[in-house]
Amino acid sequence: MTTKLSAASLILALGSALSLSALSTTAHAADDMQKCFGVAEAGKNDCAAGAGTSCAGTSKTKDQANAWKLVPAGTCTKTPSTTSPTGFGQEAAFTAKS
Repeated sequence: MTTKLSAASLILALGSALSLSALSTTAHAADDMQKCFGVAEAGKNDCAAGAGTSCAGTSKTKDQANAWKLVPAGTCTKTPSTTSPTGFGQEAAFTAKS
């Protein structure tokens, strides 16, 4: 019985360790991403930003100025945007150029 209990304890400990390592990997992956406004395809935004969006997938137009998409950190202001005054994604919601 001691062997069975020890084996079960080992399995539970290993499972817990693996779960914790998966959580830290996910958190690290999120650190490598940033919100980028004005670069999402219509209906492909990651979540709410302002009027006209309630959450993921609700943007009405391509490159909507108040809808954001997660992009790799450091790439937002290099990502093309047809609505941005600079022609590239922005780190905050903006007024679309006319």
